[in-house]
Amino acid sequence: MTNFIVVGIIIAGIFASILYGTYMYYESQPTFIVAQAGQLIQIGPVVYTIENIGNHKGDEDITPTDIFFQIRIIAENIGTETTLLSGGQFYLLDDNDKKYRAVYGEFSKEDLFNDELKPNVLIIRTTQFDIPFDEHARYRIGILPTKDQSSNDIGIICVQNC
Repeated sequence: MTNFIVVGIIIAGIFASILYGTYMYYESQPTFIVAQAGQLIQIGPVVYTIENIGNHKGDEDITPTDIFFQIRIIAENIGTETTLLSGGQFYLLDDNDKKYRAVYGEFSKEDLFNDELKPNVLIIRTTQFDIPFDEHARYRIGILPTKDQSSNDIGIICVQNC
């Protein structure tokens, strides 16, 4: 009889371990939040509005291989602690889901590098992506949270040919 109890406890422990592992796996999976250009989207404690503002060919210091696809980022920290806004959080996805990283430059006074977002303060920044531009292609902007924002959310904003 005691052997059955021991075997039952071992089986219950294995089953509980599998349930806990499955729960933790699903808890750590990212949540994709999809929006259109101009719509508000919240990633962690930050609310964003993203818009395509055109293309440009850089300046005398930084020129693209193809063309710079430029976006405007309006961000507001609705949390209670200062957080970081960085160009590394943003990437562009083309029709084939190829990722393009943001290119840093000083093309305007609003260009994004690293900014502290204080609570309840709205800021406007721009950044750009060096892409082989196609006016008929669909382009989406991905937003990742920073480490200190402790969020599993990933934003995907369609900014052209949605």
